[in-house]
Amino acid sequence: MSPTYGEYLKIEELLKLQTGIDGDESKLSNDELHFIIVHQNFELWFKLIISELRCTRDILDTDYVEETKIPQAVHHMGRVIETFRLMALQWKVVETLEPQDFLNFREKLGTASGFESFQMRKMEALMGEIWVDGKPVSGKAWESFKEKKSLYEVICEWLHRTPIQGSTLGSSSDGETVSNFVESFLEKHKSLYPDHNAEAREFLKPEDKVHRGRSGLLFIESYRELPLLAWPRKLISTLIELEEVMVLWRSSHARMVERVIGRRVGTGGSSGVDYLDMTAKYRVFVDLWSVRSILIKKSALPELQNPEFYGFKGD
Repeated sequence: MSPTYGEYLKIEELLKLQTGIDGDESKLSNDELHFIIVHQNFELWFKLIISELRCTRDILDTDYVEETKIPQAVHHMGRVIETFRLMALQWKVVETLEPQDFLNFREKLGTASGFESFQMRKMEALMGEIWVDGKPVSGKAWESFKEKKSLYEVICEWLHRTPIQGSTLGSSSDGETVSNFVESFLEKHKSLYPDHNAEAREFLKPEDKVHRGRSGLLFIESYRELPLLAWPRKLISTLIELEEVMVLWRSSHARMVERVIGRRVGTGGSSGVDYLDMTAKYRVFVDLWSVRSILIKKSALPELQNPEFYGFKGD
């Protein structure tokens, strides 16, 4: 016998979870009920995001990622992006809570705060180490939520294996081929942007040593029209979009809090709005953003070597 809609979704059990600290829904005001439901919704969305991020991480966490697998990774990331867009809109629902109405039940929260969300910390750890203004901000507390590899780590490993000028990692001439590509690019870059060439050189050759992962990223971004690079380029763009919508979500959170409680200290003892504004500076995929600062126009790029490797069709 097939289950009913309610049985399949456990609706009866779900609707009994909005009881507040007293365990009695009848004692809840409409405003507090609204507050509980919205935040329970966030936790459900976090659960979905964690699942999707893990799927993406696991697809990419292999020594060789089949080209046919990358669209699936992009699909998972696309779902996460749309979920964050939806969650950003949920803050508008919270904004229907007037400041005085929130104060009527705020003391019930005690020191309880969204900072205590296990899933929020899990999601951040799964994404990767957080950076602000070029410095890592994740500490021991973040490490306690870490599992396996982060998405950032497997992306770095994947980029490190990028075929550059037809050369693959581990081949006898790979080091020379990649180095020649980087030096050729830097020469072209210097002719166009002499005042910013030091930035490009530091990005591609930190401590004067070629960074193969960043070089692979630059190669994908520079020759993005090549058939073999189409889906890798799409994956990179999707990761950028993901971080963009996360920033917008965090910013919307800060504005909602400022509207409801002003500049009060947060329930968890944080600086409230000031802290939330700081989180809008969070970045995980720092290199994916930074490479955009050193790109040059297509006509100035080093000549593509071994175009047949990438399925390139010439004139």
